[in-house]
Amino acid sequence: MKYGMRERISGGIILIALAVIFVPMLFDEPESREDRPQPTLTIEQPVEIERRDVPAPERPEGLGQIQNPSTPEQVEQGLASAQSGAATSAEEGSAAAGTSPAEQGSDQGGEPASGDAAEPATPQVDPIAALARQADERLGASAGSTANAESGGNRQSPPAAVEGGQWAVQVGSFGETGNAERLLGELRDKGYPAYSRARTNALTTVYVGPYGASEVAEGVMGELKSKVNVQGLLVRVER
Repeated sequence: MKYGMRERISGGIILIALAVIFVPMLFDEPESREDRPQPTLTIEQPVEIERRDVPAPERPEGLGQIQNPSTPEQVEQGLASAQSGAATSAEEGSAAAGTSPAEQGSDQGGEPASGDAAEPATPQVDPIAALARQADERLGASAGSTANAESGGNRQSPPAAVEGGQWAVQVGSFGETGNAERLLGELRDKGYPAYSRARTNALTTVYVGPYGASEVAEGVMGELKSKVNVQGLLVRVER
């Protein structure tokens, strides 16, 4: 109860201050839209720029004209300077020789001097065409040598089988006997000593061999892969 009166007085003052602030706002009329400031949009005047007539583009005659473009006035000046330079050089040459250009033409009978005769231009060889021609020649030569090797005498026959050999190349196992016989005939036609054996699991296995050394069998296995496209397996012969 010590601070009861003071707190009441403070609360009353705060209420009176709030009433003074908000009561007039409740009774005041809102401001009309006409009295509110309207936004303004300002458009600046465009800047005047000097206009020039640009000539229509012309198609260049070559790469040099693109790299070093020139105006028609520069072209005319260049032609004029070239013509004047040619005339000056002709006059200097005739003065050094002691005759005029007309006298030189009459003395020579209209034929140019042998020293001034233009040499015949040597034909330029295209390096890409030359490389392509050489590649075609090499391909033709390699194809001819391969055909000769396959057609005749340079072809080596496969190694012969060795009776009692311990190594062979297994080339396939088939559930159907007809497939095994077909591969067997194909290998024999190519000169390989092929044979077949029936397995206990109803499969027929085709072998090439037998051979006395494993090195010989490995060579035959690689030859079968490269020439017949058959992947073999080096195995010991079952007795």
